[in-house]
Amino acid sequence: MSQPAGNAVIAQSGGPTVVINSSLAGVVEAIQQTELAGSIYGARHAVRGMVAGDFVDLTDLSGAKLELIAGTPGATLGSSRDKPDAEYCQKIFQQLAEKDIRWLFYIGGNDSSETCRIISEVATDSNYDLRTFHVPKTIDNDLVLSDHTPGYGSAARFVACALLGDSLDMQALPGIKIDVIMGRHAGFLTAASALARTEHGTGPHLIYLPEAVFDVDRFIADVDRMYSAHGRCVIAVSEGIHDAQEVPVAQLLAEQLSGEVERDAHGNVQLSGSGALGDFLTKLIRERLDYKVRVRSDTFGYLQRSFAGCVSTVDAQEARASGRAAVQAAADGIEGASITIRRTSDTPYTVEYVPVPLREVAGKTRTVPTSWIENGCDVTSEFIEYARPLVGPLPQVGSL
Repeated sequence: MSQPAGNAVIAQSGGPTVVINSSLAGVVEAIQQTELAGSIYGARHAVRGMVAGDFVDLTDLSGAKLELIAGTPGATLGSSRDKPDAEYCQKIFQQLAEKDIRWLFYIGGNDSSETCRIISEVATDSNYDLRTFHVPKTIDNDLVLSDHTPGYGSAARFVACALLGDSLDMQALPGIKIDVIMGRHAGFLTAASALARTEHGTGPHLIYLPEAVFDVDRFIADVDRMYSAHGRCVIAVSEGIHDAQEVPVAQLLAEQLSGEVERDAHGNVQLSGSGALGDFLTKLIRERLDYKVRVRSDTFGYLQRSFAGCVSTVDAQEARASGRAAVQAAADGIEGASITIRRTSDTPYTVEYVPVPLREVAGKTRTVPTSWIENGCDVTSEFIEYARPLVGPLPQVGSL
């Protein structure tokens, strides 16, 4: 099939990351170099901007400007949490058709890949040749068919560095510290806290992921065991931990406190932002364990996503390469795809970028393999070897 002649649009959706703009730069520079499209537009605030016709011209962005944007955290074009249905996507399509847009590059996570799929189907039903490409992004690392996802490595680096610092704090003034980390269904980000472990005794003593059932009595026994052994205890907890009935603990707390739960635009129960989970676990330890020490908690929240001081070099490079790979897939005549990252070697670490049909990624969720979870409260060395090259070397620690 011949390539359509027309323009391209790029959008960024969902929670921003510290490297999402690297993907934006990768798409723009690749289109400029391949001359795939006539004009290159950016949609302000993703699908909302598309519906409103709020576009910015990116066609002649200079290399210097692209480099500056690539190194900037957050989403330069603005983002959106809207979850478009077929009717919403019909309105998007009408705006794209008016601007003769034939190439859509959508940078985002699971829901973004689903949006690409729906818009593509709407265009097909209208006999309009629109090629849609999903450029992967999510700190949760939960896109299927990929070894990992751009955005994860840097957020994981933030978590590892934060737990390293917390561990040193606990060594100086022993106590019990709980860090609540993002991750509704996938615990990859919380698991990255294990990278903070060094020969100096840093890192979390306990790690709880949403892939394993969270039992309150066992949790207290674990804390007691670790505190008794080390005189302190650092705990990494995913916001999505759930009971045996698969009900998130944070949801149970919300129902107990107010009788109702807050939901986001996608219908998901709001798990983070209130600090309730950390407060509950802190209170639980104080009530159940007779230790006269500090028991504190922090909920990391949005800090994990776009913290400028914790960029993983590998993550930034792969985010940009993913954007370029999407344009290359378009130039190769692929009519639409989601770009996946496949690890081809551990030593040396190498990857390849493989386009797959949108329907194989859209709306699906990848989780931490149960074989990487140890005793329900830790991760295995296999996970460590998996995550280490994505995060990069951490700060060195000395001791007396």
